[in-house]
Amino acid sequence: MSGLRSYGDPCGVARGLDVIGERWAALVVRDLLLGPKRFNDLLGGLPGVSPNVLSQRLRELTEHGVVQRREMGAPTRVRLYELTDWGRALEPLLLQLGRWGSQAPPLPEGALGVDSLLLSIKAGFDPAQAAELRGVYEFHVDADTYLAEVGDDSVQIRRDTAPGRPDATLTTDIDTLRAVCDHQITLDAALDSGKLRLSGDKHATRRLTDLLLAPFTPPPQPAAGA
Repeated sequence: MSGLRSYGDPCGVARGLDVIGERWAALVVRDLLLGPKRFNDLLGGLPGVSPNVLSQRLRELTEHGVVQRREMGAPTRVRLYELTDWGRALEPLLLQLGRWGSQAPPLPEGALGVDSLLLSIKAGFDPAQAAELRGVYEFHVDADTYLAEVGDDSVQIRRDTAPGRPDATLTTDIDTLRAVCDHQITLDAALDSGKLRLSGDKHATRRLTDLLLAPFTPPPQPAAGA
């Protein structure tokens, strides 16, 4: 690690930035928060990063102990990248950074990926609503499946399938999911088009959609003259 740049400052903030302050490093961690990924999956989820830069960031994060490689045996023989326990400890910091950053002026272009959309659910989750939203839900987005579990006061989301039958399931593609979350189309319009499907009883599907859309619902505006 001698070739890595350092602030040379013993402050914890500076030492943390020594680890994840390089361009793309924090976004690599973000995209691993929901579970392991292959190199090409990371590359596809980070528009603008080159393969060489991604390889360098993964190597640095691995050397620092934030990321680890895991080799899948035969017949797949796939190399996965996943967060270590120390790397996973960054989750609350990145979620808080996401809440703070969402108040910055939006970019004129660019679109949220599915991991970012689902992490927004975690960042915007209100523990006071946990009892109303309690359940086990699956999100099928293109070829990926995500599991969301709402417990007593939190929501856990990861790339996985429910061990049994989920309470409700949402199936769609990333473009439709993004359009619904951005309020470009309504949920009912997406359902009518067939590009988004919900399964489960009506109460469970309502809880699922409330969970999904809560972080993207604009707060009510005060009445004129209030």
